[in-house]
Amino acid sequence: MNYILFDGDVRNALLPFTYTKPVADIRIGILTIREKWEKFLGVTTTTITEEYLEEKYPMVEMEVNVLLNASFLPSKTLVEMVKNLEPNQAIFKEEDVIAFYTTDTQEEVDFSQYEQIEFVEELIQIKNTWDIFSLNDKAIKVDFELITEGRKSQPIPDTVNCINRDDIFIEEGATITFATLNASTGPIYIGKNALIMEGCLVRGPLAMCEESALKMGAKIYGATTLGPHCKVGGEVNNAVLFGYTNKGHEGYLGNSVLGEWCNLGADTNNSNLKNNYAEVRLWNYETGRFAKTGLQFCGLMMGDHSKCGINTMFNTGTVVGVSANIFGSGFPRNFIPSFSWGGASGFTEYKTDKVFEVAEVVMKRRGIEFDEVEKKILDHVFTETQKYRNY
Repeated sequence: MNYILFDGDVRNALLPFTYTKPVADIRIGILTIREKWEKFLGVTTTTITEEYLEEKYPMVEMEVNVLLNASFLPSKTLVEMVKNLEPNQAIFKEEDVIAFYTTDTQEEVDFSQYEQIEFVEELIQIKNTWDIFSLNDKAIKVDFELITEGRKSQPIPDTVNCINRDDIFIEEGATITFATLNASTGPIYIGKNALIMEGCLVRGPLAMCEESALKMGAKIYGATTLGPHCKVGGEVNNAVLFGYTNKGHEGYLGNSVLGEWCNLGADTNNSNLKNNYAEVRLWNYETGRFAKTGLQFCGLMMGDHSKCGINTMFNTGTVVGVSANIFGSGFPRNFIPSFSWGGASGFTEYKTDKVFEVAEVVMKRRGIEFDEVEKKILDHVFTETQKYRNY
């Protein structure tokens, strides 16, 4: 069977992260949503997403296909139902379609003509940006079981002080020296060739993906995810870093999500709680105004390729778009549009030629080419987000 993940109606609610990737490629837990589905299904998937992303994330359609709503994370029961789908059948969770069977000859899908199968068990669904960190605890636990089932961890080094070692899994090539790992509050997964330096204090759940690193003396609270090639120091609490992103020095990051290729300067801090303990509001790209989150704790949302200088201070509930560069003293505004250059004293437009120069250097350091496909995506995002740059 051919499986295709589609963005669904949550795509705009997940901006700025979905400016540069489909919903399926958001990381939550240990794996991306796509990787979860592929591991459960045992096959590769393709994507229906925005037209400007199709060259990087193409869709492959065959005679018969099952389309999957990428906002839903798979479970054993759901995957079994998906595998058993037949023509003119669809799986729903209340009003939301999760999966449906289709053919390449169908011009449109009319669910009133489908047999609608209700999924009654609990599922993790990502509807808003803050769900990525809020639901990360559950997602890490599900992924940990999926990845480690029937496998044996590498031995925990003698210099490591650990609690509940049965919920600590270390992949081949990982290095841990004189650290404390406490898995009593959730599992700790340490990926291939990951590094935990001396003096690190870790409280699970924690997901460290391949080649990620915790620098000396880092203090990590769950539920936190470090995507591939992320480097982290200082204090982190319940944050998700998608990949290739650095918070390499002291400073606090809490209840936050950072995209790919981001960098936080030394001693950058974010607030995750308002002084009056009020509900946090976040910028909503769909309405063009700040909207309620229902959360008391909510920190920083930062899109791909954005960076900030040393001693940057982010207020509670700050949203930073794609390819922004923030620096200077004081608190910048709570919504920083994509391709902005500046800080609390004001912003100007960050031109794409300068953005491309930085991206090329940054990605080359990780052995990845900043090619024409990547340039086209950022060019499109630059144009699409122009309306927000009314400095």
